[in-house]
Amino acid sequence: MLRSLGDGYAMPLIEALATPPSVSIRANTLKDRTVPDGAALVPWCDNGFYLPSRPLFAADPAWHQGLYYVQDASSMVYSHVVAMISRMLEPQAGHGLRYLDACAAPGGKSTAALEVLPADALVVANEYDRHRANILAENIAKSGAPNAVVTRGDAARFGRMRDAFDIVAVDAPCSGEGMMRKEPEAVRQWSEALVADCAATQRRLLESLWEALRPGGVLIYSTCTFNRLENEEQVDFLVGEYGAESIDLGLDSFGGVFRGFGTDSHCYRFAPGHVDGEGLFVAALRKPGEPTGSVQSQRCQAPCQKSGDFISRHLLDASGFVETRIAGTVYAQPAAHAAFIASVGKATDVMRPGVAVAAEKGRDLVPTQELALSAALDISSFACVEADYQTAMTYLRGESLQELPEGTPKGFVLLCYGGKPLGFAKNIGRRANNLYPDAMRLRLDPRNLPATPPNPLTQAK
Repeated sequence: MLRSLGDGYAMPLIEALATPPSVSIRANTLKDRTVPDGAALVPWCDNGFYLPSRPLFAADPAWHQGLYYVQDASSMVYSHVVAMISRMLEPQAGHGLRYLDACAAPGGKSTAALEVLPADALVVANEYDRHRANILAENIAKSGAPNAVVTRGDAARFGRMRDAFDIVAVDAPCSGEGMMRKEPEAVRQWSEALVADCAATQRRLLESLWEALRPGGVLIYSTCTFNRLENEEQVDFLVGEYGAESIDLGLDSFGGVFRGFGTDSHCYRFAPGHVDGEGLFVAALRKPGEPTGSVQSQRCQAPCQKSGDFISRHLLDASGFVETRIAGTVYAQPAAHAAFIASVGKATDVMRPGVAVAAEKGRDLVPTQELALSAALDISSFACVEADYQTAMTYLRGESLQELPEGTPKGFVLLCYGGKPLGFAKNIGRRANNLYPDAMRLRLDPRNLPATPPNPLTQAK
């Protein structure tokens, strides 16, 4: 299969498959993560960095705080692509851009988009598999972005929302040839039948999701595989059947990135042996026509309702959010998108309709881990206690905390590490109750902790 694409492309790739993959991280610009001078940048991502080796990320509080995301370098091209497309679409949108990531787990591409989209945009991140959807929701929460919704279900359902999104990203389920160097399972499961099945699924998704894209909007299509059936042929289908306009992203200006094979459409291939990253195919297609009034008419005239007292006290720019309560949880939603989020709930299952800021416990509202990690949190609204490394790891394991520093007020306090929020505890005087969620607690034997905390960004080669 690879040789059919030409020896100049195939042979370096084949040789690279026998070498170890690179390790890379993307700094979270939503949280002002400091990046080191002289670090080796990922060429197509200004906040992406290569590491010389793989540290124990779980032993780094900064990873738990969402200050960076571990991501393959090739996939970081989404930062470049989404930034380029948003600059193109924002002037004509007439509202905050609405971005759908239809196959979003584990969340690397969604969080990359959140970092480069305008602050008034809304991201709807969807995943079909329940377990992967939970991971997606956790990674979205860690990112701190206050303008994201997480849904779970068949992505094709979004076809019911005609002309609703300005940008639709389809990182489609695929045969995974581009991940064979990293994931042995990708090698074991591959077959020609798998390729055909994936291509059929991709076609079904593209036909449905094209309906969800507004006229003049852009669909981003990507896979982590190499064959033409799942890549160029899918793009050419949209061009031929729907009149899609292929957009020149200019990614071949980055060394080692290939144009698509056997097509006049603008397609781009990343492959080991040519770039320092794994296999990725990406293309962007514009839907014919100009924006209609259908999306604008769904806009909520902010404020749709008053923000609750908890939101008013603890969020920055609280007037930009509205409160909704579901099953004992208080959520903060961007006011300008609240009505639109409600319409999303009519098409599919919304599992995270905004930032979960508090949980009802009797008459009290208990601040959540999502609030601690949110970029919308007004840190000054809580007493902050700075933790050393050992205390931070004790907290992340969910263990009891010893007495907090003298003078710490009773009640909810924000534990910080490196000056950034880590999570909440409740100070009751002689001890503090650990409020770190059970599902997120670190299962790492303290005896396996390094003597000093790993700091991956200072290790960038």
